[in-house]
Amino acid sequence: MKIEALHHVQLAAPKGSEPLLREFYEGVLGLREVPKPPELARRGGAWFRGEGVEVHLGIEDDFRPARKAHPAFLVDDLDAYAARIPGAVADDLFPGYRRIYVTDPVGNRIELLQPV
Repeated sequence: MKIEALHHVQLAAPKGSEPLLREFYEGVLGLREVPKPPELARRGGAWFRGEGVEVHLGIEDDFRPARKAHPAFLVDDLDAYAARIPGAVADDLFPGYRRIYVTDPVGNRIELLQPV
């Protein structure tokens, strides 16, 4: 018995934020939106996918952004992401990696890492 892989990460978002989410997850991070199953699409939100990565953003009535909990994405050019995301905060506390923290447009924390 073993876990084979992580299928997706679920984050929350406020009602009506889908255009902002698309702008960030597609336009900034470079993920592509994938259709949600019809029953789930009625609830709002959006799903995004990249190479080995899937992020589901679901609408939450009493939304509060994840400020500590976060997905961490391996990237190939950390400097390029840092340059295009205002407010990116770098640190060197994770041995073997350079990393930045950013927030998505609704305030969820996102970590981007590149091996050194």
